[in-house]
Amino acid sequence: MQAAVTVTPARVPELMLGLATVRPVFLWGAPGIGKSSLVREFAESLGLECVSLLGTQLAPEDLIGVPQIRDGRSVFCPPASIARDEPYCLFLDELNAATPDVQKAFYSLILDRRIGDYELPKGSVVIGAGNRATDNALARPLASALVNRLTHVHLEASPKDWLVWAADNGIHPWITDHLTDRPDHLWSKPPKTEEPFSTPRSWHMLSDALHSFGRDLDEDTLKVLAHGTLTPAHASAFCGYVKIVRSRFGIDAVLKGDARWPHRPEDRDLLYYLAESFRGRLVKELPASKEHMSAAGRQIAYRAKSLLVQLAEISVEVAQTVIAPDTDGNPVLPSWFLVEAARDMPRLVEARR
Repeated sequence: MQAAVTVTPARVPELMLGLATVRPVFLWGAPGIGKSSLVREFAESLGLECVSLLGTQLAPEDLIGVPQIRDGRSVFCPPASIARDEPYCLFLDELNAATPDVQKAFYSLILDRRIGDYELPKGSVVIGAGNRATDNALARPLASALVNRLTHVHLEASPKDWLVWAADNGIHPWITDHLTDRPDHLWSKPPKTEEPFSTPRSWHMLSDALHSFGRDLDEDTLKVLAHGTLTPAHASAFCGYVKIVRSRFGIDAVLKGDARWPHRPEDRDLLYYLAESFRGRLVKELPASKEHMSAAGRQIAYRAKSLLVQLAEISVEVAQTVIAPDTDGNPVLPSWFLVEAARDMPRLVEARR
């Protein structure tokens, strides 16, 4: 299902309070962005127990129950996990990953709030959640009859919301500080190949590992942990950031001339990280137009070109990342600066072709 309108995690509780208390809701979103946690927290806020059913692990009889003979007639007895006397939150996780027969078994439960003779207690809420087919996740099309029985909410990852949550939930400070500087690294689109990718969940996993290893964590182990949980480019950037934290070596020191670009082969991840930070600083500080540029602006531009030359002497490839366009081929740095870079460093521009 395609999202016409998306919401951030911070808006979900308010929407759920108005929607889920009167109608069943389906929460769509990419893997690892916190759908399940949001549902459990919402149930807790209402004082309801959250009962989770995982669509991929259900058969129709797990919902409708098994027949028993009562007074010469067969009746279906729903499982104790569903047939409760007190109101609760029924969470149908990965509902769209369930088989068509299981989805069909949910129809009366979702629309009529009953299975056979059992009816959900008044005050109960029903919430479903699932990934999208575009996320390369296990997902089956929902039948139109089921789609029409649900109100659909599409969730998107929000670095701002996640960092607020992380501050109160013991996320490792290296991660919160890094993602404050690089919020675009919180989430990446699931790859088509079998490899780790960055999500709020994977950053949480990495945080747990960092806490587990403690201060004695060595550089090689850090690389194993980061590359085992994050998108490869994000893992390299994070390792570079940690190296900066540990060595007190940052882009400000390079800009001021207090430190030089790292040139050792084993510091290549650090060099890439500093180059990314350098690019971000130039985007913020270089004016869009050279006309009426202040003395401070001219000094920044002169220093930037000097540092680009020094960086290219160590690695043309890394220096190229500073002036490279975005993923759509559009320039990121001001055009006048790129023209001057082409004039002063022709071999750097030639390498881009």
